[in-house]
Amino acid sequence: MLPTHSLTRRATHRLVGMLAVAGFTAAFATGAAAQAKLDTPLHIVVGYAPGGATDRVARVVADKLGTKLGVAVIVDNKPGAGGRLAAQQVKVTPANQNVLMLANPAVMVVAPLVFKDNNYDPDRDFVPVSHVNDYDFALAVSPTLPVRELNHLLAWMRANPAQANVGVPATGSLPHFFGLMVGEKAKVQTQVIGYRGSAPLLNDLIGGQVPIAVDTEDVVLPQHAAGKLRILALSGAKRSPFAPNIPTFKEAGLDLAATGWNTFFAPTTMPKAKVEQLATAIREVMQDPDTQRKFKDSGMTPVVSTQAQTVAMLKAYRTQWAPVVQKSGYQP
Repeated sequence: MLPTHSLTRRATHRLVGMLAVAGFTAAFATGAAAQAKLDTPLHIVVGYAPGGATDRVARVVADKLGTKLGVAVIVDNKPGAGGRLAAQQVKVTPANQNVLMLANPAVMVVAPLVFKDNNYDPDRDFVPVSHVNDYDFALAVSPTLPVRELNHLLAWMRANPAQANVGVPATGSLPHFFGLMVGEKAKVQTQVIGYRGSAPLLNDLIGGQVPIAVDTEDVVLPQHAAGKLRILALSGAKRSPFAPNIPTFKEAGLDLAATGWNTFFAPTTMPKAKVEQLATAIREVMQDPDTQRKFKDSGMTPVVSTQAQTVAMLKAYRTQWAPVVQKSGYQP
């Protein structure tokens, strides 16, 4: 049997060793937390004016994110050049500033393909953080047009090529290129007419000045519900929960599916630990039932995504859309 004092020394040495390991672990954790800690307000930059879809998404997330991070989260609207001005400003953010950009495909997929003086590279200048919502595109017709199904519309367009104009809220927008996708898939010549926003487009569609329009579902659906126009098909892979009685393009006979999205990006100057912290926090915000309800109330589908899933989504999206944009020959 060992002497009592020997057991005491061994226990003491073991305890000292455990405390040393615990102290090192705590110090490491504290250091990591300090590196990722936000001690100044977080700014979410939106490249559009207040009130639009991207702005509404930013404000819903900002409200919850501020509580979770324990700092003020401020939405900064920096409209101009279709969202490109915001991207050009965010990419040069100093590493000690907390800035994210909420952007859509027009800024991060289309613009780099069509603008020679774009002044930012989505891969070199930005890090994907979190994909937060999807939205469908709607193909709608004027109530003056005597068609009620997509195949009837396509037949009318083939028979009336000079009148088969498709209005979109802006040239170079995702609805613009989706309209071209529809024409190519259906083998129908389409003449795309760009408007200065959704409001004048819908006014002309309702009034019969333009027979066909493509815009986002959340914009067009209220007018459809009011009987002022008719949506013939939506672009999702499955029926929209906001309009379960409207068929998808595939169900309507055209093998086509596409969506738009909003995704948070960080400038590459932001430390990796902070990017990871924000990605986790945004993902947790998007899991919150109240956040999901607010997205759905706005007619948008909430998405809960990891960083890796966001990166994969962007890669697949570019694979789908880049050929369409390039083949269109569109020049600003």
